[in-house]
Amino acid sequence: MPVQQSAVSKTAFYPAYLQVGKNRFREDRGLAFEDFVVGQKFKHRPGVTITQQDNEEEALDTVNAAQLHYDSNYASKTEWVKNLGVSTLTIQRVVGMASKTYLRRQSILGFLDIAMTHPVFGGDTLYTESEILGKADCPANPEVGVVTVCLAGVKQDGTVVTKIKAQFLIYKRRDDSKLVPQPEFGPLTDVRFSAYRTLPDGTLIEEVGLFFEDFTVGNVFEHRPGKTIFAAESIQHTLRSLDLTPHYSDITCGQSSGKGDGLRISETFLVGVLTALTTRTLGKVVANLGWTDIKILKSMKDRDVMYAESEIISGRLSKSRPTQGILSVTSRGLDQHGELVLSYNRALLVYRKGYGPYQAAGY
Repeated sequence: MPVQQSAVSKTAFYPAYLQVGKNRFREDRGLAFEDFVVGQKFKHRPGVTITQQDNEEEALDTVNAAQLHYDSNYASKTEWVKNLGVSTLTIQRVVGMASKTYLRRQSILGFLDIAMTHPVFGGDTLYTESEILGKADCPANPEVGVVTVCLAGVKQDGTVVTKIKAQFLIYKRRDDSKLVPQPEFGPLTDVRFSAYRTLPDGTLIEEVGLFFEDFTVGNVFEHRPGKTIFAAESIQHTLRSLDLTPHYSDITCGQSSGKGDGLRISETFLVGVLTALTTRTLGKVVANLGWTDIKILKSMKDRDVMYAESEIISGRLSKSRPTQGILSVTSRGLDQHGELVLSYNRALLVYRKGYGPYQAAGY
């Protein structure tokens, strides 16, 4: 919840974390119904580059018979010359990229209007911007309110490709304990933990991760939400890695414990999941410098859930890169029962405050 609130976005402060223990912080995104003000504008980050493979898979997986999306020879004979992006793929990405701000959404009540204003092709990078058009109570459910939003999909050159007017059911603050446990240490006021930066025109732009100077040795960050592990994902990742180890993909011999309880989830896939879960806080990393002491302590099964946490062990400025620092971090993956699945130490190169590609890239 915000430390302070007014009708002017410039004065609102929304932390991206809850403090849940001494030196322990839990990632927390999404505004409550009360936090939204008509006229508020948001820029959502990160963006995503659409590929022709994304486009083709969306068309074929949904049995889309419009060959313009996946037959390049046919497309070359049309006015578009290239395969045209599937409109519903664009809609999915634009709505999805706004989810950090609207994370307390119970559901989408409906779409009032969807306008496709410019074509999308493979190689285009899309960003989402949104504006609050209205808000009202929901007579059928007092736990939520109706927020009317205009979502705009914007290409890297500023071209608007779609405008989507939608109505979201957003949890009210008194009920957000249904999604996030209440903090024990009160709201954060430290600006380094802000979920947004305010632009000169009052627009709130989402922050992506912390700078090197924002980390303190001994701080522990709980990364949320977690991720449900599916055996099908593990099979796909291992086979695409040319890993033919049978107990990862052949159910007749792939037993995780020898007791007939299913395929074993690939350990390298689990390391990848844990690493990915840390990137919401460790989002300003220049590069991984390496992993050490990787311990696989427990196997995971289909539909187990992984939660991640990272502890800052040490930090120093880079001698060869003055705009960056080096962090030593211990990350741990725990299952839905709170049992430790794996852990590792990692060295990370992280941008220092005021440096990096963010301004030039529109972040």
